[in-house]
Amino acid sequence: MKQHRSIFVAVMIVFVMMVSAACGASNAPKNNTGGTDEGGDSKQRVLQTLKGDVSIPVDPKRVVALSVVYPDFLYALGVKPVAVQNYHVEFPNYLKEPLKDTVKMGIAQTPDFEMILANQPDLIIAPVWWSEKDYEQLSKIASTVLLPQRDDWRDELRDIADVFGKPEQAEKVIADLQVKEKVAKEKLHSLVGDETVMYMMIRSKEIIIYGENIDRGSFIHKTLGLKPVKEFPQSELSVTISLEKIPEYNPDHIILQLDDEGVEVKNRYEAMINSSLWKNMTAVKKDQVYMVGGKEWFNLGMSPLADLYAMDDVVGAFESHKK
Repeated sequence: MKQHRSIFVAVMIVFVMMVSAACGASNAPKNNTGGTDEGGDSKQRVLQTLKGDVSIPVDPKRVVALSVVYPDFLYALGVKPVAVQNYHVEFPNYLKEPLKDTVKMGIAQTPDFEMILANQPDLIIAPVWWSEKDYEQLSKIASTVLLPQRDDWRDELRDIADVFGKPEQAEKVIADLQVKEKVAKEKLHSLVGDETVMYMMIRSKEIIIYGENIDRGSFIHKTLGLKPVKEFPQSELSVTISLEKIPEYNPDHIILQLDDEGVEVKNRYEAMINSSLWKNMTAVKKDQVYMVGGKEWFNLGMSPLADLYAMDDVVGAFESHKK
């Protein structure tokens, strides 16, 4: 089977090179409204990109996405990619069923060109900061669009929506989420008021507290309006602390996330909750510690779907503790 696959890949490479040469021979600018090529293939349009004008299909059918957050954006826009980069073995629950047929390529500094080619894409999208070094090789496989680095996921979503001609849908996704955020914020205020909340993550080698000026911490404290502990240094995005230091913050509520399901994380978590330091904290005594997250929170603060999932997670956790 391996030999057969190698033969297939070799044939595909030759085919792609022939197509690229043919396209290069007639590289006149195309109208943005599209048209068909000489062979009568799918309609194309010219997109202005970081690498200049790129001809892409008007309606791409086989999209490969080279970012672990792009599956969230694509599905939010109604696009199902054929292959994507992924961090976890499985997709988060909110993508597991809709992307059940999508190939998971893992994540690496250098893309798996053979796997990308085998999925026969008609469009490849990737962030410039990750894939600029691979642009030339990716472009030989299919039309490739490098997208700019953004500080706000909403701008990333808009960039991707422009590639697929869906700017209105991007704005609807953003507007719908804003409405839900407002409702969630009001509900949480009625449940929590001005009591303090600390968002912690247990990792294999450290315990992290997130402040309000980093993506995931901003979601908890600014978007959802949960009051951070005053002891958190405002100049820091996050703080790595030891178990002995946790009681110094002593919030009324703790949102607690385990980074993964590995043995080291579980051992660190068990050691923490069995400690007298932990047991004497206000949130622990009042049974106001909320376990959340996992891979579903991986893109928190970086995608609308992850934010929506986390929002329901937080509201549900606080509601269940009030019953």
